[in-house]
Amino acid sequence: MYADQGQHDAFAGTVSADGEARSLGAAGFDVFASEPAKESVLFGAPNFVATPHVGASTNEAQENVAIQIAEQMSDYLLAGAVTNAINMASISAEEAPRLKPFIGLIDKLGSFAGQIADEGIEAIEIEYEGDVAQLNTQPLTAVALAAVMRPLMPDINMVSAPGVLKQKGTSLTESRRATSPIYGSLIRIKVLTGGRWRTLAGVVNAGSAKIVEVKGMSLEADFHPVMLLINNLDRPGFVGALGTMLGEASINIATFHLGRQAAEQDAIAIVGVDQIVPEAIQQRLRALPHVRYVKVLKF
Repeated sequence: MYADQGQHDAFAGTVSADGEARSLGAAGFDVFASEPAKESVLFGAPNFVATPHVGASTNEAQENVAIQIAEQMSDYLLAGAVTNAINMASISAEEAPRLKPFIGLIDKLGSFAGQIADEGIEAIEIEYEGDVAQLNTQPLTAVALAAVMRPLMPDINMVSAPGVLKQKGTSLTESRRATSPIYGSLIRIKVLTGGRWRTLAGVVNAGSAKIVEVKGMSLEADFHPVMLLINNLDRPGFVGALGTMLGEASINIATFHLGRQAAEQDAIAIVGVDQIVPEAIQQRLRALPHVRYVKVLKF
């Protein structure tokens, strides 16, 4: 409430605008027209209390705030709990251990999705299925958004990501299903890029994040620091040609996972490799018969 002459008159009990006499029994202000308030016609009025704009700035209040901050930092460092945060989702000490494996999973899924959004991000959909849908998904979504946008904006984080996404006008849709057809918990991320949806899903299995679906095709793959994603038609000779080409380039295959719609239809290969795949090798892979898409992913 601003302190001015009109307020003083009302407080003192003068005639109001409608001609009817009114008065206030008491008043307390902590905001004034000029800050800091060094003088006012209200100062000294009976039944009037005024405090600085930060009325809690006493020695006792500052000591209590310091203790509270120390306790909150301790909770975060020891248990991952985030409380009373202004610009990010709160996480209780009870929620933190349950969310931790899913935070690791959705961070990797978001990074995967962001790296294959080759033509920019037009919309994002996040689906939670099973037990994870019953948890506090707000911090999970914030982590996912930061991971999706990081290939284009390296400095973005889970605090700034939701606001940046809104500012850009990018659509975000979240959905929850109490059950998952196959897994106890599953997270699926969809990214609209260049007018086409690219989808992938993952789970936490024995504490490890795993990819279980790409482009609607089922497979089960571990995340690897460097991965080669290939979309091709399922035709004889592809796997042999891929292995030969990587071998000739001295690129070691660490893991190899395949998924497909059906024989001779759309297929996916996720190959974990121990070396960076040079652009020249990627171009040769793209030139293989029936290969539609090649992308090197880094985690």
